[in-house]
Amino acid sequence: MTLSVSPRLLPENAYEDLLKTLSEGSVRRKFDPFLDIDWDAPHMAIDKNDPRWQLNGKLDPLGITSWYKSLPVEERIRIGRIRQANAIKVGAAFENLLIRGLLGFTSRMPNDSVEFRYCMHEITEETNHIQMFQELVNRIGEDVPGMRPFWRLVQTPAAAVGPYLETLMFMFILGGEEPIDHYQKAAIRDDAEENMPPAVVRAMQIHVAEEARHISFAHEFLKRRIPQLDPVSKLGASIAMPVIMRFLCDQLVVPPAALVKEMNVPDSVMKEAFWGGHEQQKILSGFFIDVRKLAEEVGLMNPISRRVWKLMGIYGGTSRYRSEPDRRANLRSVKTA
Repeated sequence: MTLSVSPRLLPENAYEDLLKTLSEGSVRRKFDPFLDIDWDAPHMAIDKNDPRWQLNGKLDPLGITSWYKSLPVEERIRIGRIRQANAIKVGAAFENLLIRGLLGFTSRMPNDSVEFRYCMHEITEETNHIQMFQELVNRIGEDVPGMRPFWRLVQTPAAAVGPYLETLMFMFILGGEEPIDHYQKAAIRDDAEENMPPAVVRAMQIHVAEEARHISFAHEFLKRRIPQLDPVSKLGASIAMPVIMRFLCDQLVVPPAALVKEMNVPDSVMKEAFWGGHEQQKILSGFFIDVRKLAEEVGLMNPISRRVWKLMGIYGGTSRYRSEPDRRANLRSVKTA
């Protein structure tokens, strides 16, 4: 049995128009990491002792801890540089998996698919992001591992299976894109140009500009697919969504054990930073304020799934509009159990 379509669902012609707009945007406003970043400009040079490597004391879950803030400035710089380099490497690894999933997805599309052209634009942009991120890691000069070892085991089968589980694949895509995008936008709003190395800021600006299209597509794709699910599948999707969001967030944001050892972070500090402290809980919940709005819109926020969102530690308010700043989200989020 197919559920009736939500009134929020775009009509077919409007959906096609949206995809055309996104595709045209990818043509008109695109970036090449080796044309649009002046890597060798003097102000873009990487200085390992730049105090701007220090973690943001309001946005980074480790940077918030009193342990980190009490360290000598040289150690804060070292840890911040390592953590930021690894976060960039992690972003490249996620983009790699996303590309493989989308390639499998597009290979199954019919000739008249409205999604094919846009997905290929997105694949092109994500390929550029990987090059941009890896160039930045290389210039920072830290031999960071990126994702946890577990990720390397699951990424190939996940990329192979994902295109046959379209709803879950696009939830997976949002689970990776939303935390990164949320953090980067918050950093830009928090005067990133003054507080972060210029090369990092420029890469972040490019990534945010293009991810806006990618996230818009993922949201609209799920708005079309989910209302068409049968009741059992829809219930399963509602339970899977918060689990996927939390799993991807931990994979992307929590540093791997080898990196924790290199940064000399005590176990008690790790427990506070990810995600035991009150401020850290607000950060975690805030990553998914737009996804919770999507879940509400497509009927995936029900009494059962709501308990799972709370169990995952990512329940809270919803945004009034996508990418709404945290000033509102923080007031309404977290412990509303």
